[in-house]
Amino acid sequence: MGNSLFEQLKQSGLVDGKKAKKARHGQPKKKQKAKKGVPVPVNESKRLAQQAQAEKVERDRLLNQQKKEAADQKAIAAQIKQLIETNCIKDRDGDVAYNFTDANVIKRLHVSEPIHKHLATGRLAIAKFIDGYELVPTPVAEKIKQRDSECIVDTDSDAETITDEDDPYADYKIPDDLMW
Repeated sequence: MGNSLFEQLKQSGLVDGKKAKKARHGQPKKKQKAKKGVPVPVNESKRLAQQAQAEKVERDRLLNQQKKEAADQKAIAAQIKQLIETNCIKDRDGDVAYNFTDANVIKRLHVSEPIHKHLATGRLAIAKFIDGYELVPTPVAEKIKQRDSECIVDTDSDAETITDEDDPYADYKIPDDLMW
């Protein structure tokens, strides 16, 4: 009784082999069609796997962004170090004290007379370097300031002074290179 219906019909002679083959291949396979408006049931494990994959992608993206920011900061620090090392004024030591403020603390550098004049006129700027201060030309200081503004000490030499209209001493400007 293991014979299928087609085999039984073939043995009885009612159907030949070609018709049986054609009938077998002609039968449509049943597919589940979703009706409009009815959601297709989603396998819970597939949904959880997709959610876990999306979370992993987001974590990886954030981690890569943090690594990129750290590498950028390291590169900027190396650029600043190189700018200061290559452009710092070597022979600056002298007898004249130059006072400046750094983070509301008054600091003092002993420089030579020409260096003092350059600092007072704004041709030189003071840059923080490792554990001290270095003098660099103003164009180099601007490049450093573009990368990190905290590396350059603001020396009010080029700052505009606010004048009062009723000030009787407005015509008498205080020189920047005044020695105390």
